[in-house]
Amino acid sequence: MKSIVIATVLAAGIVAAGTANAAGEAELAQKSGCMTCHAADAKKMGPSFKDISAKYKGKADAQKDLVGKLASGKGHPQQKAPEGDLNTVMKWILSM
Repeated sequence: MKSIVIATVLAAGIVAAGTANAAGEAELAQKSGCMTCHAADAKKMGPSFKDISAKYKGKADAQKDLVGKLASGKGHPQQKAPEGDLNTVMKWILSM
């Protein structure tokens, strides 16, 4: 019984950590200006994050390529956010 309670508490902690992390990544996307043109699940000026994720699903170099486009301004307005932030947000987007 005690091990079931411990396992349940640990599972809840893992879920809560994942939710908090996703909220932090959404906040970082907002701070970086991504949400001006994009939304998670609806097209705005640009495609939704879920559409971007679907387009690049299964492409091993997608994150590197997309971060490069964002940093250089090729095919997307150039982003001034630090590369680490761009990688974090892009990893989140591609996980949708």
